[in-house]
Amino acid sequence: MTTASTRNPLAGTVYTETLRGVRCVRLSVLTDETTSPERQREADDRAAAELGISFGEGDNLREAVDLDVSASKTSPFDRPELGAWLARPQDFDALVWWRFDRAIRNMADMHELAKWARTHRKLIVFAEGLGGSGRLEFDFRNPVNPVSELMMTFFAFAAQVESQSISDRVTGAMAALRKMTLRWRGGGKPPYGYMPAEMPAEHGGKGWTLVPDPEAVAVITRIVKELLEGVSVSMISAGLNRDGIPTPRDHWALKRKRKTGGKTGGARGEKGTVRERFAWNPAVITRMLRNQTLLGWKMHKGKPVRDDEGNPIMSTETPIMTREEFDRIGAVLDERSIDNSVRHDTEALLLRVIHCAHCGWRMYQSQQEGRSPFYKCNSYCRGGICEKSANVRADWVDDYVSAEFLRLVGSVQTTHVVTVPGYDPGPELRATVAEYAEHQEQKGRQKSKHAAAEWQRRADALDARIADLETREARPEQRIVTPTGRTIADEWANADTAGRRKLLHEAGVRLEVSRGTRGGWRKLDVRRVSFTVNGAFDPAAETVTTAAEDVASVERGDHPAPGSAARLAEPEPVRELVAA
Repeated sequence: MTTASTRNPLAGTVYTETLRGVRCVRLSVLTDETTSPERQREADDRAAAELGISFGEGDNLREAVDLDVSASKTSPFDRPELGAWLARPQDFDALVWWRFDRAIRNMADMHELAKWARTHRKLIVFAEGLGGSGRLEFDFRNPVNPVSELMMTFFAFAAQVESQSISDRVTGAMAALRKMTLRWRGGGKPPYGYMPAEMPAEHGGKGWTLVPDPEAVAVITRIVKELLEGVSVSMISAGLNRDGIPTPRDHWALKRKRKTGGKTGGARGEKGTVRERFAWNPAVITRMLRNQTLLGWKMHKGKPVRDDEGNPIMSTETPIMTREEFDRIGAVLDERSIDNSVRHDTEALLLRVIHCAHCGWRMYQSQQEGRSPFYKCNSYCRGGICEKSANVRADWVDDYVSAEFLRLVGSVQTTHVVTVPGYDPGPELRATVAEYAEHQEQKGRQKSKHAAAEWQRRADALDARIADLETREARPEQRIVTPTGRTIADEWANADTAGRRKLLHEAGVRLEVSRGTRGGWRKLDVRRVSFTVNGAFDPAAETVTTAAEDVASVERGDHPAPGSAARLAEPEPVRELVAA
């Protein structure tokens, strides 16, 4: 295309009649058909053709497409594609949008955009004005002319007022939808495990509801299964990352056919890191499993949305979990948060098993150059002082404990435990009482009658729910125990270091080590150690031990004292070992 050049004497610059334009497209919600990218492109193309603006073609197409980006929350300079173009002002002459609200929704952003356009002498075009009026052109190529910036400020004010009006209407609509049973807001991100679906005809057929998302439910099922089998939350997250399972954020991005990953937060004053994919971690899993949306409840600002009787309002007909299952998982997480018995980040077999005989503190494995790994008393790290701290070679005590453990309980049969969940209204009752107590703190702070009436309505609803929960009876869980046909020795042979450590913890094994004596020791001095099992496998373990002692007694010609059990401490109640 041949173009003629003209000179603007006021601007002192030369520009062509055919301008290099950037076609700008923006959407807040991808499902909004009334402002689809195609409709915006058509309007931009019409305006560009009338003004002699070219967007280029093919690989040279100049276009900024920012989907699922809010103009109210994200300035033009922070949008992924538009921001990249604004950083290269030398590559174009004009920006073309369909309407004002596709570019900005507040005066501050428009002021910055106008200042940028004046500095770089650009033409800004809107194919349609506010309210569907005619095309708007703001020519900043003449820096002496202030009219364009003044007019943009006026229109920005109108756009901001419109944006606030829209925000108020949306807020009111969302509040109304939260009170509707089974109703889910369209276009919003659902809780992990669910996906939006059209409301069934039997419930009116209008709007959206939530249904289980098969892919996400499969991941949740896997997590819960491993958790109940004794796998730590850290190892569960590591396994999910290893197998390439998308995190909740990435899963939603893939559902919407968007790129995974994004920016992660950094420390105060630092920029976050941009990642291609997000990673699972214990916090993500714990937060997900403690979220009451798994019960199908609607949540708002971290609290259940309740009806006038205090009952949680449901967002789905088919919750992923029952209350019994949810509480059972919560109890496991509570237990793990205090004492996580399985660690895979260390090769120390006797972690939480080996103790200093003098002070009773745990011993930890250390490694020094030119020396074999060893366990040492670590009391000083806890603020204590051990006058006779012990240390011992790791391989010596690892071998000793392994041999003693298998000698005592290696032949014990393992069992598989299936738990049929019970029901305890206690957790929900305590949570509701806490919610009621927090609500009571706001009593008397309402200035209007309507606010006071709303406060009283919620107080009555919570009170009704508490009264209902107080009438419910707890139902104990049932445990069905079946033999696996395998022994502890079989499990030990097939387990890695972390698995063997878990077996020792399940059995309540404890090894105490005293300070050694000087000398060129080439093996463990067994007089330094005391090995005990707390009776987790009684009476089977006692039977094995007593039988072994009987054989030894016959060979020695003596007899054990009645009822004795070598190297077994007093039994303590613990859960059965769950075989893999």
